[in-house]
Amino acid sequence: MAAAGDGPWLDEAAGRLVRPFTVSNGRTKPSIALDLMSQVMATGVTPLGYLGPEHAQALDLCRVPVSVAEVAAQLKLPAVVTKVLLSDLVDCGALTTKPPAYQHTPTDRSLLEAVLDGLRRQL
Repeated sequence: MAAAGDGPWLDEAAGRLVRPFTVSNGRTKPSIALDLMSQVMATGVTPLGYLGPEHAQALDLCRVPVSVAEVAAQLKLPAVVTKVLLSDLVDCGALTTKPPAYQHTPTDRSLLEAVLDGLRRQL
């Protein structure tokens, strides 16, 4: 029996009925460079031809700007598969993408201090 809101592709007991790489036709490399923090948003253009139910679900999630990581989590798919799906939608003009709103280096002192402050507030 499918879980509420997941449609026929997810079974509560068995899990995903369609293997993740089947969704991307076995492709593991997106046609455009996307990282997990890249923002994607629907353009309003309707894709020509049939792309698949996961493409439609991804497009629906992108009505507002959302990160690639969030789309992957909502679709319950690996990030690499999600990147392929999203790149298909960008290629057909249904999505637009932009890099994250901030650029930083992992060793940036102000970023590390902000993380430390956030952790202290949680304790």
